[in-house]
Amino acid sequence: MEDAYARSASEVLDFFGVDPAKGLSDSQVDHHSRMFGRNVLPEEKRTPFWKLVLKQFDDLLVKILIVAAIVSFVLALANGETGLTAFLEPFVILLILAANAAVGVITETNAEKALEELRAYQANIATVLRNGCFSILPASELVPGDIVEVTVGCKIPADLRMIEMSSNEFRVDQAILTGESCSVEKDVECTSTTNAVYQDKKNILFSGTDVVAGRGRAVVIGVGSNTAMGSIHDSMLHTDDEATPLKKKLDEFGSFLAKVIAGICILVWVVNIGHFSDPSHGGFFKGAIHYFKIAVALAVAAIPEGLPAVVTTCLALGTKKMARLNAIVRSLPSVETLGCTTVICSDKTGTLTTNMMSVSKICVVQSADHGPAISEFDVSGTTYAPEGTVFDSNGQQLDCPAQSPCLHYLAMCSSLCNDSVLQYNPDKDSYEKIGESTEVALRVLAEKVGLPGFDSMPSALNMLSKHERASYCNHYWENQFKKVYALEFTRDRKMMSVLCSHKQMDVMFSKGAPESIIARCTKLLCNSDGSVVPLTAASRAELESRFASFGDETLRCLALAFKTVPHGQKTISYDNENDLTFIGLVGMLDPPRKEVRDAMLACMTAGIRVIVVTGDNKSTAESICRKIGAFDNLVDFSGLSYTASEFERLPALQQTTALQRMTLFSRVEPSHKRMLVEALQNQNEVVAMTGDGVNDAPALKKADIGIAMGSGTAVAKSASDMVLADDNFASIVAAVAEGRAIYNNTKQFIRYMISSNIGEVVCIFVAAVLGIPDTLAPVQLLWVNLVTDGLPATAIGFNKQDSDVMKAKPRKVGEAVVTGWLFFRYLVIGVYVGLATVAGFIWWFIYSDGGPKLTYSELMNFETCALRETSYPCSIFEDRHPSTVAMTVLVVVEMFNALNNLSENQSLLVITPRSNLWLVGSIILTMVLHILILYVHPLAVLFSVTPLSLGEWTAVLYLSFPVIIIDEILKFLSRNTGLRFRFRLRKMDQLPKDRRDR
Repeated sequence: MEDAYARSASEVLDFFGVDPAKGLSDSQVDHHSRMFGRNVLPEEKRTPFWKLVLKQFDDLLVKILIVAAIVSFVLALANGETGLTAFLEPFVILLILAANAAVGVITETNAEKALEELRAYQANIATVLRNGCFSILPASELVPGDIVEVTVGCKIPADLRMIEMSSNEFRVDQAILTGESCSVEKDVECTSTTNAVYQDKKNILFSGTDVVAGRGRAVVIGVGSNTAMGSIHDSMLHTDDEATPLKKKLDEFGSFLAKVIAGICILVWVVNIGHFSDPSHGGFFKGAIHYFKIAVALAVAAIPEGLPAVVTTCLALGTKKMARLNAIVRSLPSVETLGCTTVICSDKTGTLTTNMMSVSKICVVQSADHGPAISEFDVSGTTYAPEGTVFDSNGQQLDCPAQSPCLHYLAMCSSLCNDSVLQYNPDKDSYEKIGESTEVALRVLAEKVGLPGFDSMPSALNMLSKHERASYCNHYWENQFKKVYALEFTRDRKMMSVLCSHKQMDVMFSKGAPESIIARCTKLLCNSDGSVVPLTAASRAELESRFASFGDETLRCLALAFKTVPHGQKTISYDNENDLTFIGLVGMLDPPRKEVRDAMLACMTAGIRVIVVTGDNKSTAESICRKIGAFDNLVDFSGLSYTASEFERLPALQQTTALQRMTLFSRVEPSHKRMLVEALQNQNEVVAMTGDGVNDAPALKKADIGIAMGSGTAVAKSASDMVLADDNFASIVAAVAEGRAIYNNTKQFIRYMISSNIGEVVCIFVAAVLGIPDTLAPVQLLWVNLVTDGLPATAIGFNKQDSDVMKAKPRKVGEAVVTGWLFFRYLVIGVYVGLATVAGFIWWFIYSDGGPKLTYSELMNFETCALRETSYPCSIFEDRHPSTVAMTVLVVVEMFNALNNLSENQSLLVITPRSNLWLVGSIILTMVLHILILYVHPLAVLFSVTPLSLGEWTAVLYLSFPVIIIDEILKFLSRNTGLRFRFRLRKMDQLPKDRRDR
């Protein structure tokens, strides 16, 4: 029913055919259930398993490998090969691709499971009237027309239309839907507003919002997708995700690598056209096929088969590190996206602040003998935990605050004139509220003040369990005083009063807006001796002045008072709320988290701008921003702080300028958040957006990385890339540092793998150009790429963060994963790796004591061996020793190269192998595996290798170690000369210069 807000309660009840005194009958429930469906939000559509599998093969390099496997198989059959030899190479390639796909599917499935665990917090129940009886049912069983009773602490189970109020006031916290920071008053009257938005619908209770005051009944008007939240949730499911910077760059790099591979393969084939007719091939066609096989082997050598798996594994490792930082990652690539974030648009409430109102200041009259002497106390503690102390104006801690008369009465009034509940949740190990935040803050204050007359206070309280400690002092006062009657808060009085009976004395306690309470006071309580004296004009003026000063500090202020009434009185009326005795003022706020200030400083140092986005008023938000250091001790905030209406009134050009300096965006509505994200992205910023409500979902989805709060709604979590379990801004900053470290490690293992693959390409290319026998078999190349490359590359993902990771500016989004200088370094290292491998092969034929000691000319003319008279058998060119030496040189030189990648620019003498024991372990494991295939006969046959002698191992080490010296020289140049080669790896996007330089 879309227009229920504009209809009277009786019209809505008639529409659903329900009697408000009896509720729906069973037959009506069945009928409505079939007509309107279940009261559940539709689950996010899961990607079918087969699509997840196919998605892992949607990569250019992977497709090239599949083609290489097919070509290898076809060529083997064309050569008449059968059995294991025909299938081995394509089988190993496909096995590698299957392993890569498995890693990708598992990690993506785990990310979905994390979301499901968070959805478990959304379970709700409802008190429903059916067949004339109330019963408690799962919220999912509600149907339109059901009569539901709601009270303080209830979560609204569906969209409801108020039909009856059982209290003077009914208030709902609907911030998750509308972003309003304060609770909203609801009533039964219909609304006549045209084109009413959610905030105008004062008689509608929206699903998922919380009742914070009052009791009432309402009729269900919408369930599931037909609720306000459901409509937003549905729209979010149809929003497409954009590729992350890392994914784009890896795709670009893959395209570049594919072109290079294709060029080299064609070049090798063309260079050897003259050898197609060599007699050893048995004809031109067979020679062409032979060299085509070499070209395929070259493609296999050039493609880093393990790269997709290693990237996925490294990001998965990052998610585990993030989880320890209270950040649950839904989308693996978002781990890295954090590393290039330039702007964080952060919610204020709950992210920068604790979202737990707490009393921070108390003002009482010390004495009134010679004019009013005012005393102020500071209260520590920023959460609902009953942990904190009271300090006097000199900063001295009060050992027993309850011995001060005014603080004693403040504690009593705070406990008794209160409808909230403070409780301990052992599952979350935290204290939680039921009711209004301000009332819970007063309960916590009563716990901090403690109890009078006990010498062991407050140490005795610390001996209680957390469950007992939550409300021990409040329960003490509630046992001492019996509540007899209550006058609830109303908008015209702006106060609340309760009548309490204690032995032979009856007392009325009142709390409310300072202007209302002070106006009704005629006496005041003195803190010096507990005496009650008349409230003079001077005292009244001084209290009003202090109240104004609390407002300047943007504290929410309440005044507390009491009045002794005749014993035996059973009720009180509004007329009784006069002639009160003033106790004191309390100032409270939603305090900043203590760790936020350092986190803000870390963002500034890292070149990341933080924009605070809030629905609160401008002055309150500016006060918080000043406390957390967002304004960096500035006095004039012009150009930094805008309300949404102020920003919208600016001309387009001034809006562009304002976005570049903006630090605070206040009084925003849901639509403004998405607008802000889009505007920043149009300025080429990489935007991280935090949020917790359904209203935040569009902005979270639009942002480069959406960060939802763990305490937020399922819709916000579904729209986000990451969920903060502790709702803490400092966790975002820690995650940014981790994202940067992950990107650095990603670059390092890509550098390691590509330089190794370049070495393999150089090896095959040089061997083909020199005309010597095939240096390495394709199956040997596959083993090296999968095992000896993959294990150390994965271990490089465990490299520790550089100490200055948060001192550098965010990297440019357009920056390639492989820059010109880095590619030059890859090339130098890769060329050496390839030449060393070829050198090992040639060394065995010419210099090894166990080899034939041929001349270089004889080695180059090996194909004509059968046509010439030789002093050696031609079968020597089929010996497995030279390829084994070459393969071992390739493996060992890559192990040394792995050590080079402990840091991009720091020497091995500075960052030693001890800094990453995982890498050391992976190198040891790799060498053990390599030795196994050399010395275990079945494996040696499979990989066409043979055991090596001590002399051959010595030659391997001599040829391999220089790679460390070469890279140390290149690192030295990087550190000290800033040498860079300015050549492009790819054609630049057709973007304006300012976007390319971003």
